[in-house]
Amino acid sequence: MVQIDTNTTLERFRRFLINSTCKSFIPESYLKDPEVFPEKEGNMGSIYVEAMDKVTLKKIRDITFVNAKGILGIIYVSKSGNTKLKWRQIKGQIGRVTGEASANSLVNLILSKVLTKEHAENMMKFKDSDGQAKKSVMEEKTEL
Repeated sequence: MVQIDTNTTLERFRRFLINSTCKSFIPESYLKDPEVFPEKEGNMGSIYVEAMDKVTLKKIRDITFVNAKGILGIIYVSKSGNTKLKWRQIKGQIGRVTGEASANSLVNLILSKVLTKEHAENMMKFKDSDGQAKKSVMEEKTEL
């Protein structure tokens, strides 16, 4: 698992949610609408959208699509439970994503441009075989 702590737009995080959960079956009109978000309940992953105004549109498979305005936060837990992320509004459409992500979720975070490939690679570089953060080369040199 990789610790995530970065700022991103609401739209990029929405794209991450879609890529991670319903890309193969989301109606095209929902995909193009920046106010439509997937929600999901249950033991096999969940998505909760906290918004000032939220209306249920349609349920397809295990995903309920909602039209949401004034989004304050989103909580996402993957099916496996290995990824747990929160997006919290900072100002307007900008928010902070925090939590931990699996390798599969890292790919989806990169595809949706929440993270750059370089940023994700740098986060992975400083992990040892036990998943513990290693010191950077600069930190090691300053200790000598």
